[in-house]
Amino acid sequence: MYPNKPGDFDLAAPQPDCDEDLSKATDFLKAGALQNAIFNSVNFSSIATDEHGVIQLFNMGAERMLGHAAADVINRKTPSQISDPDEIIARAKALSVEFGKDIKPGFEALVFKASRGIEDIYELTYIRKDGSRLPAIVSVTALRDAHNDIIGYLLIGTDNTLRKQIEAERSQVASELQLAKAAAEKASLAKSEFLSSMSHELRTPLSAILGFAQLMETSSPAPCEAQQRSINQILKAGWYLLDLINEILDLALVESGRLSLSLEPLALESVMLECQAMIESQAREQEITVTFPQFETPCFINADRTRVKQILINLLSNAIKYNRSEGSVVVSCDTLATGRVQVSIRDSGNGLTSQQLAQLFQPFNRLGQETGVIEGTGIGLVMTKRLVELMGGIVDVESTVGEGCRFWVEFVLSDAPQEIELSLVPVVRLENQSAERQCTLLYVEDNPANLMLVEDLITRRPDIRLISATDGISGVEMALKHLPDMILMDINLPGINGIRALEILTEDSRTSNIPVVALSANAMRRDIEKGLQAGFYRYLTKPIKVPEFMATLDEVMQVAKDRQAEM
Repeated sequence: MYPNKPGDFDLAAPQPDCDEDLSKATDFLKAGALQNAIFNSVNFSSIATDEHGVIQLFNMGAERMLGHAAADVINRKTPSQISDPDEIIARAKALSVEFGKDIKPGFEALVFKASRGIEDIYELTYIRKDGSRLPAIVSVTALRDAHNDIIGYLLIGTDNTLRKQIEAERSQVASELQLAKAAAEKASLAKSEFLSSMSHELRTPLSAILGFAQLMETSSPAPCEAQQRSINQILKAGWYLLDLINEILDLALVESGRLSLSLEPLALESVMLECQAMIESQAREQEITVTFPQFETPCFINADRTRVKQILINLLSNAIKYNRSEGSVVVSCDTLATGRVQVSIRDSGNGLTSQQLAQLFQPFNRLGQETGVIEGTGIGLVMTKRLVELMGGIVDVESTVGEGCRFWVEFVLSDAPQEIELSLVPVVRLENQSAERQCTLLYVEDNPANLMLVEDLITRRPDIRLISATDGISGVEMALKHLPDMILMDINLPGINGIRALEILTEDSRTSNIPVVALSANAMRRDIEKGLQAGFYRYLTKPIKVPEFMATLDEVMQVAKDRQAEM
């Protein structure tokens, strides 16, 4: 048998598996293609180093991203030499703290985690050949041989410019929003301060007008009929102007977001009874029958008591004012499945057209009633809507022309408040004032008209001796000199304001027990709260309401006597 020549086949010998060889060859070619695609990709940088960090491979993507030719860096540089040194120093410090080991701020800092088998992806800034900077996200992997010994490192980076730009834009937007918010808050605060100041400026002359008109009304001898008519007009216009000022300032305060509410469980029945008492005289004058609901079980809402009364009084007053002669107003209350309580006020008036309904909650829009005989500001319903919404409720209306309107308000239902053990609450009893000894009242006031008004009021109180001061410093000096039984203090005073004067008096043991009552034209709610928090025994607002003023004097004098008896 002749030996096989080239090209001859030995039929007895095992033949190679051509399909298997072809598959292996295909896989090899695919692997080569993948390697070629990876190392020649321009979309990401691939930098391979030896175990000491000297660059051994620098692909086309690295050339594009860093601006270096591979020949310029291979065996000459390490990745730490083409990255931001400050970032590497910061990374070395952070790793030193994290691992409790002193790590050098160089290549070691870049590959420290990877050398310990920890997956490491972090942000790095490449320094390009021309000195420009390129933000990148870099993944670091340790390369190991068959014995698991590290023979080098592979750093794969992707361009992070777009992400950084987005972050910078977001940061700028956030900064601008923060600045805008700060500017808005500053403007809101300025607006609030302006409103408070304006309230004071408007109320000060009104205090004199209404105060002296009330004195004239109750003077002896009594005014004649013609004088009484004039006085009535002064009082009517003055109180109306005061209401208008209050409503405008209140609405502006809500719009500025500065209105504070005290939301707490509130018994709706008790508020209803107070509202009923407050509108009875108005309903009687208009010959309107008002029917209130009977509560079989207690009903509580989560709301601000003062504001709920303001809302209901406004709706009830409108239902009475815009009703027909001998008409009716029916108030009903229903608990809804939505966890709300609906208070409905239905009147028998002329009703509203669809066009009027559309304009109902616009400020100063009285729907054509401006020239009528019924007084109003056109603010009440707007204020009602704002207040209801601030307390998480809703207000709405339905109407049929010729049959009347039904306004309803929905409040958030609440659980009953925790019961208080009444036996633990001390009972305060005030005895009738005695004129055996005059009480001394110090009034600190810089406005001559207000001082004159109080002087005239006190002349009708033989049990009170009035002394006065016209600025805060003098007020404190007189209080220390005369040790009055009580002090009436304006807030806006020359020198030091009333709150600071109160602080000085409170800190001095000689005057710390003297009750001090604020009497101020700063009548916004936050002003009153601030004053009471400062330590004023009571906070009265101008214009003075004579019955309230006199009742407060009686109460404070009794308190002063009780304190003296205890000493």
